[in-house]
Amino acid sequence: MSFGIALSGIDAAQSDLNVTANNIANSSTTGYKSSTSEFAELFAVNGSGVSKTQSGNGVALTDIAQNFKQGNISTTGNNLDLAISGDGFFVLKDTSGNIDYTRAGSFQTDANNYVVNAAGQHLQVYPLTSTGTYNTTTLQNLQLTNAASAPSATTSAQTIFNLPSNAAAPATAFSPTDASTYNQTTTMTVYDSLGAAHTASIYFVKGTTAAGTSNWSAYEYIDGTQVNAQPLKLAYNSSGVLSSVTNPGGAAANPQLNAASFGAYTPTTGAAAMNVSFDFSKSTQYGNTFATTSLTQDGYTTGTLSGISVGTDGVVQANFTNGQSLALGKVAVATFANTQGLQQVANTNWVATYASGTPLYGQAGQSGAGNIQSGALEDSNVDLTAQLVNMIQAQRNFQANAQVITTENQVTQSIINIR
Repeated sequence: MSFGIALSGIDAAQSDLNVTANNIANSSTTGYKSSTSEFAELFAVNGSGVSKTQSGNGVALTDIAQNFKQGNISTTGNNLDLAISGDGFFVLKDTSGNIDYTRAGSFQTDANNYVVNAAGQHLQVYPLTSTGTYNTTTLQNLQLTNAASAPSATTSAQTIFNLPSNAAAPATAFSPTDASTYNQTTTMTVYDSLGAAHTASIYFVKGTTAAGTSNWSAYEYIDGTQVNAQPLKLAYNSSGVLSSVTNPGGAAANPQLNAASFGAYTPTTGAAAMNVSFDFSKSTQYGNTFATTSLTQDGYTTGTLSGISVGTDGVVQANFTNGQSLALGKVAVATFANTQGLQQVANTNWVATYASGTPLYGQAGQSGAGNIQSGALEDSNVDLTAQLVNMIQAQRNFQANAQVITTENQVTQSIINIR
């Protein structure tokens, strides 16, 4: 009997050493979760139950429990390295359609620009819908884009400036080549439908002042070509606030004074005609100084891919050199009712089992799922000091059980030697 009991102890100590050795071996493995050996005492049971004098039949390994405690997060600078701060797992799919779950977020792109891990498994995301939301009922492989960002023609612009109230009206008719025929000028860049940049210059000419109202005429030239032969007129009240805008030809701008237009301009690039709506509502006429505070417009040129970013909510965006961005999907995060029920597989992955429960696919930062940190990886949560102590304890247990076998052997030999 003692031989069997001691042998079970040796087996248990060996299993404990195996688990400890695996923890130590993976102490630097990204996303690894340490394990703990759990044991139970064995008893021989007959139809009458366990005898009160039963000493037990040894020990058996009952479970290798996993520790899903959060590991430290280390920054890497690679935007495709992802870490989950909190609960949840990244969802992976291989070419056979099998689903794995992982905390190891070290990703890269393959030959077709799909985001994969080192084993070639595809990161799963929620696809973007036509309305700008995400379809959380389906998953798809994340694929980055190499396409350029299409240009957009300037359709509206806002100009914030101050015209000097003490300016004198020029004595001669306006000419863009004669600085004495206008008071001030400002320029801004606008874009046509093909993304070509054009320089728009606006010239301001002081007009009449009467009954508490100061009038100004404005002319626009794009790339040196006149847009409006008839002036666009701005009127300011005695407080220096814009009171009315009259478009060329005499039509008043809308009541908000933010939809004035100099007229249409047809670029020589083959692009569509441009007709920019200007917002002059924040312009003023104060003091004796001309100042341009802001010139903004809504157009942009063609852009090339400058990088990929992933937000804490899991939204993956392609960023372009023209300042635009394109959402490519939203990283799915899976949670489980019983993470201890997950089955460990290769590549620091897990698969769902009956014990773990059905995976709940959610979004980062919602419904108990953790946030995603880009440019970082989750370290192994192995406590190396604790594992070394466990190794010593397992070694002692092994030696003690081996000593039991030695002692039992000596006892048995003594009995055999009785004459």
